[in-house]
Amino acid sequence: MSRYIIIDDEPIAHEIIKDYCDLIPGLELAKHCYDALEALEYLRIHQVDLLFLDLNLPKLKGFDFLRSLPKKPKVIVTTAYQEYALEGYELEIEDYLLKPFSFERFLKAVNKALTFEKNNTPKIVYRNNIDTASIFVYADKKHIQVKLHEVMYIEAAGNYAKIVFEHTQLVVRTAISEVMNKLPEETFIRVHKSFIVSKNNIRNIEGNRIMVHETYIPIGNFYKAQVHKLLTE
Repeated sequence: MSRYIIIDDEPIAHEIIKDYCDLIPGLELAKHCYDALEALEYLRIHQVDLLFLDLNLPKLKGFDFLRSLPKKPKVIVTTAYQEYALEGYELEIEDYLLKPFSFERFLKAVNKALTFEKNNTPKIVYRNNIDTASIFVYADKKHIQVKLHEVMYIEAAGNYAKIVFEHTQLVVRTAISEVMNKLPEETFIRVHKSFIVSKNNIRNIEGNRIMVHETYIPIGNFYKAQVHKLLTE
């Protein structure tokens, strides 16, 4: 059983996170903390495995709180501010969730942060054979099955997303962030606010760009830390 605490000054955030955690086997709530000082006092005496941490906290901000910990549990940041993600990964957080986040995205973060016992895993299981993994997208007034191994990259186009294959492309009426929520992080990575790429189809990474198949794709400043983690995996 993995014990966790929620550190957030908004009661509704506590409710959402606890409701999500209640759906995942192997998680046990240790304490609700509504500011970082309350969490510090609790952690001096008690040990936990995971923190869900908001950043805009009263009295002591989230990252200042992290820096003050002599020994950090696994940390998942839950915030409405995307501009601090790079700083978060430099502090070795496990994941950075932007509010509001879906249960599926939350589950991916928990899976990344914790190792569960073999018979008690909550992981979303994708078929081991990448050639058979697929998702459904909505385009041309119908649901279309997309085989993930055929996807080179995905590009944002306003409220639409363009899924690019080797010789063709598919425009879907879905925001790129919603497409990302459907994709397994094992094989896809967002490298720019407008681009998601297939890890398996990356040819090289050079400076601030990635070559996927025959196309150079920019790396956004906000996503550099994630690309760096890819290089060190």
